[in-house]
Amino acid sequence: MARILIATDAWHPQVSGVVRTLETTAQLLRAWGHAVEVIEPSAFPSVPTPFYPEIPLCVMRTGRVYERILRFRPDNVHISTEGPIGFWVRRFCRRVGWRFNTSYHTRFPEYLKQLARVPEGVTYRFLKWFHGASSCMMVATPSLEKELFSRGFRSPIRRWSRGVDVGTFRPRAGTATNYPRPVLLYVGRVSHEKGIDDFLKLNTPGTKLVVGDGPARAELERTYPEAVFLGYRKGEALGEVYSAADLFVFPSRTDTFGIVVIEALASGLPVAAYPVTGPMDIITRDELGALDTDLGRAVQRALVNGNPAACREEGARYTWERCTQQFLDNLVPIR
Repeated sequence: MARILIATDAWHPQVSGVVRTLETTAQLLRAWGHAVEVIEPSAFPSVPTPFYPEIPLCVMRTGRVYERILRFRPDNVHISTEGPIGFWVRRFCRRVGWRFNTSYHTRFPEYLKQLARVPEGVTYRFLKWFHGASSCMMVATPSLEKELFSRGFRSPIRRWSRGVDVGTFRPRAGTATNYPRPVLLYVGRVSHEKGIDDFLKLNTPGTKLVVGDGPARAELERTYPEAVFLGYRKGEALGEVYSAADLFVFPSRTDTFGIVVIEALASGLPVAAYPVTGPMDIITRDELGALDTDLGRAVQRALVNGNPAACREEGARYTWERCTQQFLDNLVPIR
């Protein structure tokens, strides 16, 4: 059995697809008998990231990071994020001549351009440098691989898909709701870069439900008083919200996958989204939903053509066991 070190700047109490993926992957690897060490922000002093306060920027002595690595004696090193923890673990590996993997989860160039007016080219140059030394960069979808290759990323690229808990996210017979139908659901960070404004301004009948929280919530509640903001939901409570809805709307143009999309499918919900990386890899036929550059048209088509049974069958294909096996197969020995 392997000793696997995972370095990540994304961890609890953050609520995100990255955190869910890493947490579930680590749990399964341990259940399969592997030793897993996660170097994550709670062990170090930190300050909130400007424009994204949920993500801590760790301020640590490099010696503490190096001691953790040496004490664990890993067989494999996976660097999951490009923040301070990822940077220092990468630097250690380069200094001692160890090989390592990385993964590309987040479109920081697009986010930083929108939130802080940082030119995309500057951030992409940093990311190409960061991942360029990796023995293998993992990505979730074929379209993301194609895009990154076109941008000049040249590390070997391997697939690392995502999973869904089909016990939690499932159709529930007789799930009742007092909201006028159709019920359109959004689950995710309540922030402008996620495209939530495009969802809320849709001129559609029924009810718009928003699950999640974020810096734009108060503003959006004032602007769209007809929408229902539920805050965070987890586990069974989140699964029940999915199963009470009629359609899932995924308005993001910048996510690299969208775990919430496969959670919706597993719950029997068709999906309306833009034809971008993530949705275009998942919503591949009409009975699963609709993709359109006009989100309103996507909603209309998905409500007509979506097939709950087909959605459930498709969503159930995304198992965490398969996802974790991909991760394990992609790891490289440090020497």
